[in-house]
Amino acid sequence: MNKNRIFITGTAGFIGYHLAELLLAQGHFVGGYDGMTDYYDVRLKERRHAMLNQHEGFSATEAMLEDQEQLQTAISSFKPDVIVHLAAQAGVRYSIENPRAYLDANIVGTFNIMEAARLAGVQHLLMASTSSVYGANTEMPFTETERVATPLTFYAASKLANEAMGHSYAHIYNLPITMFRFFTVYGPWGRPDMALFKFTKGIIDGTPIDVYNNGDMWRDFTYVDDLVRGIAGLIDAVPQRPEKPEDIAPGDSLSPAAPFRVVNIGNSEKVRLLDFIGAIEIEIGKKAIRNSMPMQHGDVPATWADSSLLKVLTGYRPQTPFREGVARFVHWYRDYYAC
Repeated sequence: MNKNRIFITGTAGFIGYHLAELLLAQGHFVGGYDGMTDYYDVRLKERRHAMLNQHEGFSATEAMLEDQEQLQTAISSFKPDVIVHLAAQAGVRYSIENPRAYLDANIVGTFNIMEAARLAGVQHLLMASTSSVYGANTEMPFTETERVATPLTFYAASKLANEAMGHSYAHIYNLPITMFRFFTVYGPWGRPDMALFKFTKGIIDGTPIDVYNNGDMWRDFTYVDDLVRGIAGLIDAVPQRPEKPEDIAPGDSLSPAAPFRVVNIGNSEKVRLLDFIGAIEIEIGKKAIRNSMPMQHGDVPATWADSSLLKVLTGYRPQTPFREGVARFVHWYRDYYAC
């Protein structure tokens, strides 16, 4: 990988922090941007940024994505070669309670990023999508070339809109764009609203944990270090507009009309939720008090990624076993919260 100036939105967030750490370790210069919203404990975000600020190659701006002027100024000043857009209003369930937050951050904010990237003339814009865009699709493992038209939450709809917006910008302005779809990311420094965090806290504290659909759900749990390694590998996999549709390799999601591609980043292993909870119990040495709940509105029974395209493009595929990843998270949690 060439040494680049890489601008990352969401560097105080879970994934953004880990990606910035990896890229800084590889010798890149990283410009961070984060709104430090209070969707969850801001102290966690401040701690992540504090650790990144220990690197000479890191600088950051604290401002909202919706503030187009601030965002444009930050990007113009940093002069990036590449932009990785990770900042977003996250959370599937919160989108049912407060959809406007997703409209503002995920639609307006992403538009501002695309405009800034166009004006800056970056070599490659990479933007986060989600496995949630597969919605009501049932054929698994999910592949990037299958039709996605049935999002079940406004969060998923906002990310599907981002993919459509990205394709239009790639087509009109010849701006190379890669969208990557995440699959249930977990690991140290995770978000407190995520299942692993809640389960770990509940089991240690001896309080009940909510287990939806009686635990009969399947997820493609992807360890955060694997995820960011996949993103880093995609930086140099710049999509090129094909001269003709026949030039697109089988299984490649490259658009026939634009330098635009969608890539799954998942562990390619379907894990039952009850087995995931069992791994946490074993690591903590304590049984969970389980509160069986019905399936939540907007949730899906299973996700499972086909990450073959990622392997073709980068030579890499996520591979951390979920029990190993859970052990690392529990170790971090006990250390961070001294419990």
